[in-house]
Amino acid sequence: MNIKSAIRNPPRRPDQSGQVAPWPPTGQSAMGSARILGVDTSLRSTGVALIQARGSLYKTLEYELVKNPPGRPLSACLGHLSRALSEIITRGKPQAAALEGVFFCKNVKTAVILGEARGVVIAACSAAGVPVYEYSPRRVKQAVVGFGNAGKEQVRKMVMAILKLDETPHEDAADALAIALCHLHTVGRYAGLTAKAI
Repeated sequence: MNIKSAIRNPPRRPDQSGQVAPWPPTGQSAMGSARILGVDTSLRSTGVALIQARGSLYKTLEYELVKNPPGRPLSACLGHLSRALSEIITRGKPQAAALEGVFFCKNVKTAVILGEARGVVIAACSAAGVPVYEYSPRRVKQAVVGFGNAGKEQVRKMVMAILKLDETPHEDAADALAIALCHLHTVGRYAGLTAKAI
């Protein structure tokens, strides 16, 4: 389940105040290890994944779905999502969490519900002291597949190849794995220039 990656440590650059940011950035160790939580948020089926990076080696620690049945009230769904994420964070002890950023949504009600679910995930991470980063769907596809218009099945197949998974993950879990990989790729290659906690 390990594979070498092309991550490189970029030179440290001074910020606007002229100070050089510390290296490694949050959630990434230049020589040690980093444990990243990837979350593909939704109300009914949230994909969650935990990846360990040791230098240039990746290992999948776990991935799963946090599901809510159709008949469960919104407040109960959000409560279940909050408890599930808190348990995963306590168990997995990630150093950083990565989410997919808000995308254009024609249905206002769907957008509001997604925003509420994202808020629960962000709050659970914040309560545990885990910094949160977000990436656009296009950015995730570019990082994992190589181009931003890749389909979901292409993303899933590439995730399986990179992490050498023996079984095919559910689509939502595959997206969570891809988001975690995107964070590792971004922090490793671009450091503090592009990876900023929200």
